Amino acid sequence: MKIGFISLGCSKNLVDSEKMMGMLRSGQHELVSNAQEAEAIIINTCGFINSAKEEAINTIFKMAEYKKQNCKRLIVVGCLAQRYKDELKKDIPEIDAVISIKEYPNLHEILKEQLDGKDLISYNKVERLVSSKPWTAYLKIAEGCSNRCTYCAIPLIRGGNVSFSIEHIVEEAKKLAQRGVKELVLIAQDTTKYGVDKYGKRSLHEVLKRVHEIEGLHWIRVLYMYPDEIDDELLDEMAKLPKVVPYFDIPMQHASNRMLALMNRRGKQEDVLALTKKIRDKFPDATLRTTFIIGFPSETDEDFAELMNFVEEVKWTRMGGFTYSPEEDTPAYHMKNGVAEEVKQQRLETLMKRQEEISLENQRAMIGKVIEVLVEDQEGLTGKYRGRGKSSAPDEVDGMVVFTSDRAIPFGSFVNVRITEALPHDLIGVEEC
Repeated sequence: MKIGFISLGCSKNLVDSEKMMGMLRSGQHELVSNAQEAEAIIINTCGFINSAKEEAINTIFKMAEYKKQNCKRLIVVGCLAQRYKDELKKDIPEIDAVISIKEYPNLHEILKEQLDGKDLISYNKVERLVSSKPWTAYLKIAEGCSNRCTYCAIPLIRGGNVSFSIEHIVEEAKKLAQRGVKELVLIAQDTTKYGVDKYGKRSLHEVLKRVHEIEGLHWIRVLYMYPDEIDDELLDEMAKLPKVVPYFDIPMQHASNRMLALMNRRGKQEDVLALTKKIRDKFPDATLRTTFIIGFPSETDEDFAELMNFVEEVKWTRMGGFTYSPEEDTPAYHMKNGVAEEVKQQRLETLMKRQEEISLENQRAMIGKVIEVLVEDQEGLTGKYRGRGKSSAPDEVDGMVVFTSDRAIPFGSFVNVRITEALPHDLIGVEEC
């Protein structure tokens, strides 16, 4: 069958989608990008926050229109399917199947029945169909989360943290490297908790050592690191491994200790200040990235001012923010003293405006330096190349490096670029020959 596949949400969801697409390929199904050609459409949904749920619902309704044409089966999987399975089946009758995450071990049998009866390789054994650029791939090292932040529904959807074995991770990393992957991005809801459930201790540094040995990999990046679990052992090991990029994605969510306690976030503001100083002392070229939730219940002007002072002191390399949205079945859902939407938006705008100024200051400090860049694209009109330095993850959140060169450069190559100009998010330069 001709099947259209839509993957929404985070990179962890993308890995699930790639496994499903590999499963479909194993049954000789044809994946198509034009929904009008599709005889079946599968949507892997996100259900993390309201905006993600709205995007998923809107996508389902949009794809349901194709059932009036060529599409015979509309199938919904993923986080929204896990959380609202009964409601989706009841409220959107155009959907033919809603498959929850807990059903993934039997997904090959379910899809076999829903599609044309052809046998499929099981979800846990299939080889992924990597859908990102061929030189970059995400590798999930654990599933679920055990942190129980009061605002977050992920543990309700995905369950507690379950680490995959080091052997499994290394095997998949080798396969990806053999297929041409040069940048490997390790992901989980909490990568720094890796191994606690399986080996009785934090073991991310052991994964990094093993993966670092794999021939063909050039950059190894880690996302989603919790501040209270970044210990000296991990930092020391990262410093010994030249392939491991000094990129620290530390989702803080807030800086006020009162807010952090209400969010059930471990660690205090002063601990994170000490951690960021320690990281920068050990890695002078470290990238520090974070996210903040604005307008959590009972957030006061004083709490927000504390957050702004914290941002001023750390001067994060990369920073994102979003306003709080209540998630049913979480402890924060029933918290009183909610913050008005207009106040949330005003605070978010103030925060992001100041961060843009800080980003520009950080970027200007790069002028005159030579950095390594992974070349990914070329502008058709100008001929300029576009790529990413070590300070930019491949999730389309961080900035790009735009540069000129006198030669033709294959995409997926690493080159040295001298920075000549800085924008708040992007850098401009010329290839250093």
